[in-house]
Amino acid sequence: VSDDELLDQATRLRDALRPYGVPLVVNDRVEVARRAGAGVHVGIHDMRPADARAILGPGAIVGWSIEDESQLADTEQLAACSYLAASPVWSTPTKPDAAPPLGPDGVAGIRMRTDVPLVGIGGINNPNRVAAVIAAGADGVAVVSAVFGAPQPEAAARELRAAVDATLAERSAIP
Repeated sequence: VSDDELLDQATRLRDALRPYGVPLVVNDRVEVARRAGAGVHVGIHDMRPADARAILGPGAIVGWSIEDESQLADTEQLAACSYLAASPVWSTPTKPDAAPPLGPDGVAGIRMRTDVPLVGIGGINNPNRVAAVIAAGADGVAVVSAVFGAPQPEAAARELRAAVDATLAERSAIP
């Protein structure tokens, strides 16, 4: 969609989410995020996180997709991030042109090199995969088809959320 159409959608969604305290994050389009008063998520081929941060300001959410641990060496970009997304953890039909899958070991490698909040995305389509990503060190997961492609999206979301919560609880119980 055009920037104007996306801005209209983003503004309506932002307003619907506000009473619940849920922030809106726009994918890739920093100017739309700025105009909507939202955060932004950028990938390796999009605007650099530090540039997005300069446009959106210090209080905005800025997320960055990490496809390879070597990206973490760019400390300027890393410092601009509110969170990181390990992407993709597994291959996914949602993004067939994505980088090679990191797997849980790749998520663990990223986690060992940074304390920035970390989510896993890509091919996380069942509770077992959710648990593997969280056990590897992610703080959460982002899913698309696991919910939107499910016959009962709400039930699917609840099941995935339960796997996140259970695995985080197990991880925090380890001394």
